[in-house]
Amino acid sequence: MCGFASTILVIMEAARAVGASPSQQASWAAALCFGMAITSFILSVRYRMPIITAWSTPGAALIATSTSGASYANALGAFVVAGVLMAICELIKPFEKAIEKIPASIAAAMLAGVLFHYCLGVPGAALAMPQFVLPLIVVFFALRLLIPLYAVPVIVVLGVALAAFSGSFAGNCCSLGLTAMEWTTPTFDERTIIGIGVPLFLVTMASQNLPGFAVLRASGYQPPVAPCLLVTGIGSVLLAPFGSHAVNMAAITASIVTGPDCHPDPKKRWLVAWPYLILYGLIGLAAASFVQILGALPSPLITAIAGLALFSPLMGGLSAMMKEPRDIETALVTFLVTASGISIAGIGAAFWGLMAGIVLFAARHVRDVRRA
Repeated sequence: MCGFASTILVIMEAARAVGASPSQQASWAAALCFGMAITSFILSVRYRMPIITAWSTPGAALIATSTSGASYANALGAFVVAGVLMAICELIKPFEKAIEKIPASIAAAMLAGVLFHYCLGVPGAALAMPQFVLPLIVVFFALRLLIPLYAVPVIVVLGVALAAFSGSFAGNCCSLGLTAMEWTTPTFDERTIIGIGVPLFLVTMASQNLPGFAVLRASGYQPPVAPCLLVTGIGSVLLAPFGSHAVNMAAITASIVTGPDCHPDPKKRWLVAWPYLILYGLIGLAAASFVQILGALPSPLITAIAGLALFSPLMGGLSAMMKEPRDIETALVTFLVTASGISIAGIGAAFWGLMAGIVLFAARHVRDVRRA
């Protein structure tokens, strides 16, 4: 529940950015929940270890800020391509090595540039609706000092409660019912694939899959990397026509289920796949109701909650991009171009930020080689 409540608003922002209708937004959320439940169950049961999957929150933030007028069907086509790239990443060794050679600082800078857009909206939201947003900010940072894991879920619940008590919800706002999965045939637009699909794949690999595998290894497990990427990649492709943008390895959730609080015996922690399957299956069935409730929130409140939810990932991205002093210049260029929100030839800023960083990094590398 922590993972769902923390970032569902970011998912809905991404869906709205590509023109998804309310029913398509509900289908998007449901597809992600079902994908996470099924892929986690398959991998955990097959390999007898707590392999938990999640949706790509940084990927959703990228979609929301890099659409450049892309249609919903074109966005789904980009999601399919990102899933295919994920599935074949471990099967084609030259491709895998090319991805590995992208400097971690540049990947982190692209991620930070994407997230910065959301976090920057929090002060403006506070000015627009101080009676709602200021209490959320105070509670958020107070909880980060005490119990950081629950900071975002608590402000989501608090934000909904404040909106309800203030009369922001109409009398016919929300209804209970099962969520219908809505198929939309993806279309493949070259600019959308370059502007969304490729950056989505890279961001998901750098900010979700790699940390997810690292958490499992740190807990004493040896995760099967290739099967995990294959299963999540295929899952992403199959669910993309219903709205799912990416199913990938979990990092934060994985740190919860791989510890002794899950089960004293590390060999039995994979059993968490059963409650995970049931819980996210139920959430997926009720996704339409969640979307209606969250969609009825005032816009500044949504902006504030989304920005606060991405505060911690932004800190991580900024720290990683500045980790190596020799790469600070290229990382900063990547960050600034990505954060600028520019669009050239219909291709979004995330791609151009990545290209700017790689070109500058390559130029500096050539210079250093010649000097040596």
